[in-house]
Amino acid sequence: MQKSIQIYSKTDNLRVIENVIDDISGVERLSNEIYGKILIATVEAVNNAIIHGNKTDQNKKVYVFIETREKELKIRVKDEGEGFDYEKIPDPTAPENIENIHGRGVFLMSRLSDKISFEEKGSMVEMIFKK
Repeated sequence: MQKSIQIYSKTDNLRVIENVIDDISGVERLSNEIYGKILIATVEAVNNAIIHGNKTDQNKKVYVFIETREKELKIRVKDEGEGFDYEKIPDPTAPENIENIHGRGVFLMSRLSDKISFEEKGSMVEMIFKK
């Protein structure tokens, strides 16, 4: 199955993404553990795209592409921003960053997905989850 979604950069639109993940979970009969990982990582990726990538510009869109295969689920999230240097993200578990309220999104996404990669100067993230 392949699915693509476009939303405008409003955090209220995160509900659309949550509903799509719910639907896919039902169709694919995902375990609660896998469903939770996919939901949290995808919502975090879309939230980052809205806030950091598109700077909450409601005229810009976030694109979500979902592809299910027999043993894996691939999710790509793309924004219309300039990207970022994903290799220079500070470690949120380092003592000097532990009290920061921001900077945990990519960390969470990388821990919840089985594989993560960034493309297009960081304006697109691809996450793969094993089913």
